[in-house]
Amino acid sequence: MAITLTEAAARHVTRYLSKRGKGVGVRLGVKTTGCSGLAYKLEYVDDQEPEDVIFEDHGVKVLIDPKSLAYIDGTQLDFVREGLNEGFKFLNPNERDRCGCGESFRI
Repeated sequence: MAITLTEAAARHVTRYLSKRGKGVGVRLGVKTTGCSGLAYKLEYVDDQEPEDVIFEDHGVKVLIDPKSLAYIDGTQLDFVREGLNEGFKFLNPNERDRCGCGESFRI
């Protein structure tokens, strides 16, 4: 499988990297936290690591550490605006449950 981005997510990342003036893409991973056990982490990346698994979609590189890949393989990253809020949304087919506050998930 792979990690994919919607066109909206790719546009947002491209725009942000352009404003920063540097960067190779975004790093997507998971960390242990919250009431359900796992939370997504997303950051802009200036350099890739030798162990990174790299996916490219709509011209944007998504870098994943191998340990996180098992939890997020098949995920689509979207960028949505809902009312006054905007942000990334993770569409992960591996998710089995999400906590009530929306901060963490379980596989």
